[in-house]
Amino acid sequence: MRGAEPSLSVVVPAYNEAEVIEEFQGRLTAVMDGIGLSWEVVYVDDGSSDATPALLAALQAARPEVAVVALSRNFGKEAALTAGLDHASGREAIIVIDADLQDPPEVIPDLVAAWREGFDVAYAQRRSRAGETWMKKATASAFYRLMGRIGGPVRLPADTGDFRLMSRRAVDALLQLRERHRFMKGLFAWVGFPARAVPYDRAPRAAGTTKWDYSRLWTLSLEGITSFTTVPLRVATWLGLGTAAAALFYGGWVVVKALLFGDPVPGYPSLMTVVLLLGGVQLTTLGVIGEYLGRIFNETKGRPLYVVGRHLPSGRRPPLPAE
Repeated sequence: MRGAEPSLSVVVPAYNEAEVIEEFQGRLTAVMDGIGLSWEVVYVDDGSSDATPALLAALQAARPEVAVVALSRNFGKEAALTAGLDHASGREAIIVIDADLQDPPEVIPDLVAAWREGFDVAYAQRRSRAGETWMKKATASAFYRLMGRIGGPVRLPADTGDFRLMSRRAVDALLQLRERHRFMKGLFAWVGFPARAVPYDRAPRAAGTTKWDYSRLWTLSLEGITSFTTVPLRVATWLGLGTAAAALFYGGWVVVKALLFGDPVPGYPSLMTVVLLLGGVQLTTLGVIGEYLGRIFNETKGRPLYVVGRHLPSGRRPPLPAE
């Protein structure tokens, strides 16, 4: 007979993390057993191609607190996080953490302490980022500053990733947001509720290599910008208006010059400059519009956020039906 639902759930998305899963589980178990509340850990295998599925299945068979949600293919971290939150049954709070040990499980008691003080959200804020290049640190800092300026009412905490604790009511509110283009850091902030930062020092990866190259980080930043603000559309509008005004003034100057001084030789360089400028502005504007239109197209299809290939529930709660 299965026990009651645990007080805490830990959601861990994993993609090709076979080298660190066992170490992560050992450190997580030591931390969570010391908190004094019943708990489970929900691993989400996001279509891994290494030994991660086998290791997770073995952990689930050996330890009653382990649940595994195996997605049918790689859907991406944002969808994997959503799948984990959907299947987490912690009745009081849910913790989100990566498996690569860059976010140390030993910080979790500090998150729990903030939650016990009455905060619905306790987010881990990086004081330092060991093992990351200066370029990645600089681009991350620039992105957070940009979102702080254009994000409108949604304010992303600086130097904050997905590592956090959320109360059950905050998670229930978050799970009502089912858009296909998901930027979880923005969704975490959008739902609101009293929140507190918990500073920590981010560690380098325990093993393996990061899955986030610059192309994926660029795509994620576009998701964040287009999901939470229409500022790019406004910029395109003002750019078009500014270009039109400049072209009007330039055209007037050309007419006046021709009337006063004559213009026997047409200016080929100036003509090409104007044509290329206008063409560039038009293509840029169409690209911005296309980004938003593509998101509307994907939303109207109504596809599920993910597909579960296999669900192995923990021994501490009733099984959930497959998606």
